[in-house]
Amino acid sequence: MQVIDKKHIDNALDFDSLITAMQQGFALDFTMPKRNVYELDSNSGSRDAFAVLPAWNEQVIGVKAFTYFPNNGEAGFGSLYSKIMLFSREHGEPLALVDGTSITLWRTASVSALASRYLSRENSNHLVFFGSGNLAEYMVRAHLAVRNFKRVTLVARNHLKVVALQSCLEQLYPDVEFVIGQSTQEVIYSADVISCATGSQVPLFDGNWLKSGTHVDLIGNHQSDHRECDTATITRSRVYVDSKTNVLGEAGELLIPISEGVFCEQSVCAELADLAKVNTVARFNETDITVFKSVGTALSDLIAANQVYQSLQN
Repeated sequence: MQVIDKKHIDNALDFDSLITAMQQGFALDFTMPKRNVYELDSNSGSRDAFAVLPAWNEQVIGVKAFTYFPNNGEAGFGSLYSKIMLFSREHGEPLALVDGTSITLWRTASVSALASRYLSRENSNHLVFFGSGNLAEYMVRAHLAVRNFKRVTLVARNHLKVVALQSCLEQLYPDVEFVIGQSTQEVIYSADVISCATGSQVPLFDGNWLKSGTHVDLIGNHQSDHRECDTATITRSRVYVDSKTNVLGEAGELLIPISEGVFCEQSVCAELADLAKVNTVARFNETDITVFKSVGTALSDLIAANQVYQSLQN
């Protein structure tokens, strides 16, 4: 059994091939039981948790296990630790133990980019990105792999981190203009795609500021009482998700409008697997506002981990 670390993963993956693998993996038959998230001490208020995410297809079986300790930074530890076990589907023997933290960064960004390929306008020029955490560079790179953005506006609370992110991206993409901005009506209205990867508990912008044709990508929130976008964004949009079971179990972006009586489960247009099977632009017209809400799936972990494992067999 191989042990695959972050270095192996970063050397093996690129967004073009991983986004293609995601499309193929979501389009084929797979099984993905509901993931289980366990709060370790419901009385402490820490929200420390342990989760298990299984999935399998015709090639491999996988299970990701992760811990989430949101207050770990105070003690000098990461907030999330994760490992993925891969097994052969044919005989069940263990194949690899894969660093799930790195896989999560790659697969999260790739899933968002694949959804954007289906839902954003092909002539999109301006990406507004919220966030400056570990996912930020991966998210912007993935979105640039599917759309030829001329300008990227970076919005974040941490000035030092967003300046460092801007510098890193400018070196990688010298032909793209990267600017640091704020969540203003002017900035939001000018966006063709808005991608949010933050820990914000409240909406990042006013949904009434969105212009026709905008695509909104939401991946930061996993809690039922928090949300990165407001109700107006949801009610103005055609809404798509990575997994109905997962999103409707934990994402305030949809659960809060549902509780307000202005949205319902049947209003979700499709899951990512539905889009991947058709594998073509899903927009009805150039004026629709679209939303893709993702909370992560075991299948995307499986696809990305297997992509790395297979590359190391050659």
